[in-house]
Amino acid sequence: MSLISCENVSFGYEGKAVISQLNFKVDSGDYLCIVGENGAGKSTLMKGLLQLKQSIEGTITFDKELKGNEIGYLPQQTIVQKDFPASVYEIVLSGRLSSRGLLPFYSKKDKQIVEENLHRLGIAHLKNKCYRELSGGQQQRVLLARALCATKKLLLLDEPVSGLDPVVTKELYQLIATINKETGLTIIVISHDIQNVIAYATKILHVKNEQRFFGTTKEYEASFVGKEFLSKHEQDWKGGK
Repeated sequence: MSLISCENVSFGYEGKAVISQLNFKVDSGDYLCIVGENGAGKSTLMKGLLQLKQSIEGTITFDKELKGNEIGYLPQQTIVQKDFPASVYEIVLSGRLSSRGLLPFYSKKDKQIVEENLHRLGIAHLKNKCYRELSGGQQQRVLLARALCATKKLLLLDEPVSGLDPVVTKELYQLIATINKETGLTIIVISHDIQNVIAYATKILHVKNEQRFFGTTKEYEASFVGKEFLSKHEQDWKGGK
């Protein structure tokens, strides 16, 4: 079942396309990685998938049971967010805000979901800690738990390992892959860390202001576009860039 279907879709500003001619489908249970160089239109596309931006042409169709407030989202973290003076529990619990509707208080179910995700992310022992006192890796686990509290169907991640060391980066990607496999949650991630992502993603969407490739990870590795991109990033990695 397709959660999202794009047919000749373009997104842009003031009628001018930033990214165009997108034709791809995101099926339930997919782990899709969106790759491309800086300025390729990935962030604009992410806004469209979050239903925060309308397409300027083409058709983007969402599954009728997928509501905008049921999509979990982990944006790139800012310096201000890293210094946020709240407890881990409070931040993760805020992920249930969109599901409360007009209810003035969090329900027993809300709190149960929070506890489940604290344990799933291995941070239950940190729930009373102040968020700004945590390491970068711990903070990302907190934000991921918060995003998981908002959805059972679709999770969007924008550069989830930015600024983290290689060991923590690998651990976080392994954790995301485990969540995808064990829960069946559909995951879409934007990442520059192609070496780690390609080890876990089931599908790749490569964009450069337009769609250059969409297919399985194996197909991407065998394609000209994939070989060229992977080779370049391997050279950059070996060169310490």
